[in-house]
This record gives sequence, C-alpha cells and structure tokens, in this order.
Amino acid sequence: MLLIKLATKSLLNRKASALLTLFTIAISVMLLMSIERVRVDAKSSFSNTISGTDLIVGARTGDIQLLLSSVFRIGHANNGVSWKSYQYITEQRGVKWAIPISLGDSHKGLAVLGTNKDYFEHYRFAKKQSLSFSQGHEFNHLFEVVLGAEVASSLGYQLGDEVVIAHGMGNTSFHNHDDNPFKVVGILKPTGTPVDKTLHIPLAAIEAIHGGHAHQHEAAQADANDHDHDHDHDHDHDQHDDVDLVGTPKQITAFLLGFDSPLYTLQVRRNINQYRDEALLAIMPGVTLRELWEMLSIVEKILLLFSIVVVLISLLGMLTSLLSSLNQRRRELAILRSVGARPWHIFTLISVESLLITGLGCIVGIALFYALMLLGADYLQSHAGISLNIALLSSYELMLLAAIMVAGFIVGLIPATRAYFYSLADGMSIKI
Repeated sequence: MLLIKLATKSLLNRKASALLTLFTIAISVMLLMSIERVRVDAKSSFSNTISGTDLIVGARTGDIQLLLSSVFRIGHANNGVSWKSYQYITEQRGVKWAIPISLGDSHKGLAVLGTNKDYFEHYRFAKKQSLSFSQGHEFNHLFEVVLGAEVASSLGYQLGDEVVIAHGMGNTSFHNHDDNPFKVVGILKPTGTPVDKTLHIPLAAIEAIHGGHAHQHEAAQADANDHDHDHDHDHDHDQHDDVDLVGTPKQITAFLLGFDSPLYTLQVRRNINQYRDEALLAIMPGVTLRELWEMLSIVEKILLLFSIVVVLISLLGMLTSLLSSLNQRRRELAILRSVGARPWHIFTLISVESLLITGLGCIVGIALFYALMLLGADYLQSHAGISLNIALLSSYELMLLAAIMVAGFIVGLIPATRAYFYSLADGMSIKI
C-alpha cells in the first residue's frame, strides 16, 4: 500500500509526462475496442443486410451470384423466373409472404427495382427493422417511384420530381424511357444497405415501359391526377389503383419468401431446387452471407492486425516515457535507497507506476470508447450499414484489456530492472 501511495505521488509529481503517456494508452485502448466492436458488428450487420427472409429464389446459378445480384445489386442475373413459376411456388403450403423483384433498369447508374407493396410491408434489414419513410409514402399508382435515401440526397430529388428510367444496369444504359417519366412520391429513411441506392417502382410499370403501353401510362397519369389529394400517409388502400390494374409481367429476376415455420423453409427449398418445369435455385440468405463473409475474411484479419499495431505503438510509447523519466529520476531513486529502500522496493515502485498508468489508461480508453460509440452509432448505421451494439464489454474484449494490462506490466519490467541495478554511488555521484 505504501508503494502504491509513493507511486501515485511520483506520477503526480510528473503530471505532464504521466498524463501524456496515459492519454496515449487511452487512445490506443479506444481504437482497439472500437475496431474490435466495429469488426464484430460489421460482420453481424453484413449478415443482416437482409433480415427475416427465409429464401431467395432465382434462376439456377451460383449461390453467391444470386445473393449479390438480388440483394446487393452487384452483377446481373443471366435468366429470370417465369411469373407462372412464381405463382405456383408462392401458393405452396407454409409460405407466409412473397416479394417479387425485377431488375435490369437503372437511373444515372443507380439500380431500379420493380416490386409490389409487399416489399414495403415485409422487407427487413439489420435486426428485423422494417422500411420507413422520411417523406411521402409507397407508390400507389403505376408511374410512381420511391427513392432510397442516398438516391434522394445525392441527386437532390424531392417529392413531385419526375425521374426517367433507362434500360440497362449501372452506367451502361441502352435506352431512356423518356415517354414514361416516374413521379417521386416517397423517400425512404437511411438503412445503410443497398436499399438506399435503389429506386423502387411498381412491378407492373416494368412491363408497361418495356411493352410500350403508352395508353396505360396516359390512363395512369390521368387517374393519378384525379387522386393526388389522397396521396398522404393515410391514403385510402381500399381503392383499386393503377398498380393492380396493369397485367402481370411474363418473368421477374427473383423473389423473396418468408415462411410460417423453418420446417416449411427446408421442404420448399428442396422442392424448388428439384423443380422440373424451370431451372431454379433457392438459397438461404443467412447461410450464403456467411459464406460470402468468409471470402472477405482478409478484411477482418487486416483490422485485427491494425488493432495489434496500435496497442504495440502505445506500449512502446509508455516504455520510452518511463526510460526517459528514469534517467531524470536517478537522484530521486538514490535518495530512496539512502533512507532504507531495498533494490526490490525500487523495482516494485517502477512496476507499480507502469501498472497504474496502464490501468488508468484502460479506464479512460473505455470511457472514450463508449463516447465514440454513442456519437458514431447513427452515422455508421446510415452510411455504412453497421448497426453498433452498445452493450457491456464482451468476454473477448475483457480478455483484450487483460492482455493490455499484462503487456503494460511486462513493458514496465524493463525500466524497473534498470532501476534495480542502479547503485547508491551512481545515483549520488555527479556526472561530467
């Protein structure tokens, strides 16, 4: 106890260098904890890019290719799924809901997704969070479009603006459907998922613009003008609207399925993969996402390596500070020896100082870590799609802190050992 008091007073006597060393360790602990928490939660959020969906069904191809094209809007589906097959599968026992998806069009390099109103009701992301609107509402007529948050912010669109859809994905657009502009009626809240970079239009509109149904467009626009006053958050869903009046498409890109029970999921998945009328593939998004993450595990390893380097640099900084201060304290240590302190007292004193600095640095670093998590949680969710879990430290994180404490103690042994061998004559003599 006496050595702890002496070590505390010694550190207070050297406040500037001690605080600088403590702050360095605190920053390293904050970075280590933040990187580790973001790494774990990024993995979890990556797996939850699509949540609550039991199966994704598309034309037979690779599992990851189907996932990338239907969820992440990366790549292209080689073939589609006939509407007949979609209807047959969605009528199977145990199917709770289905969301058709049609891709292939774009707007200024951003994906356009054709779907129906079930998309806004059943699509989930992160931890089964539903889509919500920051402005407007879901499409209620044929030539209306709902924008993802990033689409609206990056292109400066507002409610009531007209958007022209082009045929072709990405920046390779082959034909602009100038005769069929879409009216912006809704803007979604940020999700941090590919939904933010997507324009959502009625599935029937895909068939209309590609089939050249100009008369359907005119009828839709006329009807939309007649019902503009009903376009608010409480618009009447009982009315038959243009979305339901247009014929169904011949085929779609893929569709999402939700089931009443996992038993139905496995049964229907097997039936789809053995479906004879059409070459189809059903994947479980959670399983495929884990496979995809394993392919990207190099990123996880780089983050872990970066964390280790940060800690090592901070500990080396503490070692440098202790060694430099030790040279200035040789007379102080010699006086302690002269009043009866034994070499092991000096050794323990320096070791306790390093432990105090490391321990206080860890405490301050944890406080900074939680402050950073609270401040950055919303930003990471909206811009990177990472849903941070602001909870107590996990057992693994506590192990990391314990490892830092041990490493700090080991680093402190170096200057402690040097102080141990300082002799009274060396401390009291005058160096020229």
